[in-house]
Amino acid sequence: MRILTGIQPSGTPHLGNYFGAMRQVCDLQAKGESFLFIADYHALTVNPDPEALRRNIVNLALDFIACGVDLDRTLFFRQSAIPQVCELSWILSTYTPMGLLERAHSYKDKLARGFDANAGLFTYPVLMAADILLYRSNLVPVGKDQKQHLEITRDIAIKFNNRFGDVLTIPEGYIPDNVAVVPGTDGQKMSKSYDNIIPIFGSEKEIKGKVMSIVTDCKGLAEPKDPDSCNVFKIYSLVAEPEEVEQMRRNYLGGNYGYGHAKKALFEKLWTKFEGMRARRAELAADIPAVESKLAEHAERAREEAEKTLAVVRAAVGLR
Repeated sequence: MRILTGIQPSGTPHLGNYFGAMRQVCDLQAKGESFLFIADYHALTVNPDPEALRRNIVNLALDFIACGVDLDRTLFFRQSAIPQVCELSWILSTYTPMGLLERAHSYKDKLARGFDANAGLFTYPVLMAADILLYRSNLVPVGKDQKQHLEITRDIAIKFNNRFGDVLTIPEGYIPDNVAVVPGTDGQKMSKSYDNIIPIFGSEKEIKGKVMSIVTDCKGLAEPKDPDSCNVFKIYSLVAEPEEVEQMRRNYLGGNYGYGHAKKALFEKLWTKFEGMRARRAELAADIPAVESKLAEHAERAREEAEKTLAVVRAAVGLR
């Protein structure tokens, strides 16, 4: 089984990224042949600052390796290092109905949020399809917000195969039921766009400040509190052992336990949990050329796989 995941380089990784995507990628490495790419072509759809994009690409590589991506088990590379993906995207676009793209929720949502209506944003699902189909991927982990794009990929591949035979591998989506929705410091879903994140690799002072700023209700120290409605408790439940979570629950319900106590316990747990990853990231950051070399080596192997698919596609449509 071949598993493929793409991640956009969008800046500082936070707890929502870790529990929503990074941990899943690392867990799936043991289940099959794993491909992971930095989706830098996709990032261009929002016209990022070039210097910021370059930094984010390198930082994303450091972040994922530090969080557990095993370069002996996962092929990890930049999307833009694989020119075949653009060729396949163009070929697929000529067999993709306009109506299919016009129904994409993500495009409509981005327009509603003020993004420019560029052609790349509109055809994003075709490039995503090329990413997936180029490597003959069987399983594609996606968030619920990307489920429709994977369905579009399947529709494109099935339409292509109906005309040319079994050329493309039809992928299956993987949306685990237990992916946590991590609350941000303001209680909304943790997101950089809401400015409510708790970073994974921030300084001790920064992370502690973010934890202490988590919004709670106004109950006093002596009053019992509801753990299930408290964002501090929800985040603590993700990083603590079950018996520790149960102890905090008893503390909440018993009274004489303030939110300040809970926040201090959460910070200590977060600082300890990511200690090894912080050390690993610092080690990687001290030798970025070595990381770049690994990405380039993996890209070369990915290009070999991509060319196998593209050769069959070219022949099927009448090219070369």
